[in-house]
Amino acid sequence: MTDAVNPPRNPQPEPAPGSGGYGFPPGPPAQGGGYGFPPGPPRQGGDQGGYGYPAGGEGYGYGYPQQGQQPNPYQQQDAGAGWAPAQPAQPLISSSQPDWEAMADRSAAERRRKKLWMLGGGVTVLALLAGGGTFFLLGSDGDGPGGADAQPSTSASPEPVDSKSPAGYTATVEGDATLLRDSYGKAGIRLGPDFQVGPLGKRFQIVGKGNANSYAQSAEPVVDVTKSFTVTARVYSSGAKGSRIAISQGDGESFSFELGVNEVGGKQAWIFRVQTGDKGAAATTRTVTAEGPTVLKTPTMLMATYDAEKKTIALYVEGKKAGETTQVPPIWQAPGPLQLGRSKHHNIWTGAWQGALHNIKFYDTAFTPEQAAAYKEGKLGPETKPAHAWLLT
Repeated sequence: MTDAVNPPRNPQPEPAPGSGGYGFPPGPPAQGGGYGFPPGPPRQGGDQGGYGYPAGGEGYGYGYPQQGQQPNPYQQQDAGAGWAPAQPAQPLISSSQPDWEAMADRSAAERRRKKLWMLGGGVTVLALLAGGGTFFLLGSDGDGPGGADAQPSTSASPEPVDSKSPAGYTATVEGDATLLRDSYGKAGIRLGPDFQVGPLGKRFQIVGKGNANSYAQSAEPVVDVTKSFTVTARVYSSGAKGSRIAISQGDGESFSFELGVNEVGGKQAWIFRVQTGDKGAAATTRTVTAEGPTVLKTPTMLMATYDAEKKTIALYVEGKKAGETTQVPPIWQAPGPLQLGRSKHHNIWTGAWQGALHNIKFYDTAFTPEQAAAYKEGKLGPETKPAHAWLLT
């Protein structure tokens, strides 16, 4: 390209015979180099780079380092045949004038390269958002750095590293990326195809897609529902409608208990429900509902308790009691294991979880309001340890 007026010519004297020419040291003429590339044997066929590209199509040319056998992103791509080989080198032009057209081409190529980088970054961000990636903000639920029950007890499963050392913690059993490791007991939880482990800072969470494969289950029941117990988990629901069950137990005709989300009065609410009959009828269920707190896309610490002596169930949200139901008949001990991400209703799986779960724990006692608040603040006494725990943070 020109601006319609050619620059003035300033002819240079001819170089001395045998010299390198215009500033290059004397020596035999370089072979195969061209435009500043070091001499070397001439390349055959289409292996010559031309216009500053290294020979053979390697690297990116114009000062970019060669990266073994990487394609030139600016060469035309042949659909179905991969990257096209570099075009043969153009003959060198001996002239005292700058090659204005080549300079314009280089400038245009640089602008295209920058645009490709910007477009690539934008596409990556959009892809992550479209994939439903979910990340919690770490909370002090009694098990983070400084949590009172952060030191797991000895178990038959691989010995966990002290949870105060995040870099050493593993969420799954060694050698099996689909089996969640129980840090306190022996109950591994097998992940379904669409319930996968994902990063959470230096720790881990599991993320479900809200379909029939977004579940996980243990090999056998984890909770003895004939006795008092507490279940707690940090949850994140991205399902805007319907029932979304984070934790339940039982795979027969109905569940024993379930903890998660249900629609109440046309709005989503946190719920804890237990079954007291073996047929799953509404008349034999007891439910505690937490209405008011935001459910959708809100990281929340849920806790549910059953006191077998007082015959009460309670639901806590972020360490505060949201509701309680009294005069609860004994919970029906449904056959089947612990479930994550679904629940059994009238012999049908329901409540597929869409979102993430982590920091799941079971205790063989019913927490008091004071213990629930202490757990949330990470101040639960060291004498109170969980019977089972997965995905600690």
